[in-house]
Amino acid sequence: MTQEWKNRFLGFMEGTKTLPLTYDPFFKKLFNPDIYPERLSSLISSIIGTKVTVQCILSNEDSMLPSTSLLLLDILVQLEDGSIANVEIQKIPYAFPGERMSCYSSDLMLRQYTRVKSLKGNAFTYKDLKTVYTIVMFENSPNECKETQSADIYLHHGKTVFDTGIKLNLLQEFYVVALDVFRESKYAKDINELNAWLSLLTAQSVDDLAALVSDYPWMEAICKDMSEYMYDPEEVITMFSEALRMLDENTVHYMIDELQKERDDAITALNEKENEMTLVISEKDAEIATVLSEKNAMISEIAALKAQLAALNK
Repeated sequence: MTQEWKNRFLGFMEGTKTLPLTYDPFFKKLFNPDIYPERLSSLISSIIGTKVTVQCILSNEDSMLPSTSLLLLDILVQLEDGSIANVEIQKIPYAFPGERMSCYSSDLMLRQYTRVKSLKGNAFTYKDLKTVYTIVMFENSPNECKETQSADIYLHHGKTVFDTGIKLNLLQEFYVVALDVFRESKYAKDINELNAWLSLLTAQSVDDLAALVSDYPWMEAICKDMSEYMYDPEEVITMFSEALRMLDENTVHYMIDELQKERDDAITALNEKENEMTLVISEKDAEIATVLSEKNAMISEIAALKAQLAALNK
């Protein structure tokens, strides 16, 4: 365990620090829908702006996409109306660009189609499919989230619309939550349900939790559940170890991905140089061939002139 994690663990056991809820093992302990069904429902509802109820957690094993690097949390749930919501927390923005977000949403849509069509059989119609919500939270958000026009905005919503205004029920929606922007935003002090949950996820100390409960008394239950783990140090060590294992594993994958990219870029650069050299050599060969041709033509002309001179001297 690194010194940073040791300090966080000791701080929690001493009653000064919180559990890092943006990491998978901790989040799933306190937001487990089988034990606390209202918590995850409330969090997702506050993000998408519509009251929803989490029905069950879905398996991610049949995903067609590889796990993204430096993923801190990944939870896939089915809502009461059949919609699917995926919540991910990424450590850095480069591991989850918009292009991958599109692929991930399409993967979820296809998996829903396969599952629902299998259940409905011949009675299936595309009207049976429900909205897929892709929710990505960033500990360190992309630069796009920090530009002047959005410097204080920490929740971004996107979906496909038509510029002519026609209304078609397209089923993919995206939400980006910038946790680092939230910490610094002037709007973070506004009292609302979304800010309550984001304040909990970004809390570092018990003082943060005290301020949270002061503003949102209904948060006391989850803070109390967190504090009770102080009396079960073995369980806390297990959670920290699992979070660290996942982080180390994902860091290795990230480093391998980056090294692979550097290798591919180097090969591409080398190939480009080889192509440039081949082109230069071809141009030089052509120049040499032209010079030789001109030289041969001159030799022929000189020979012809010599022949003419010889004929005149007879």
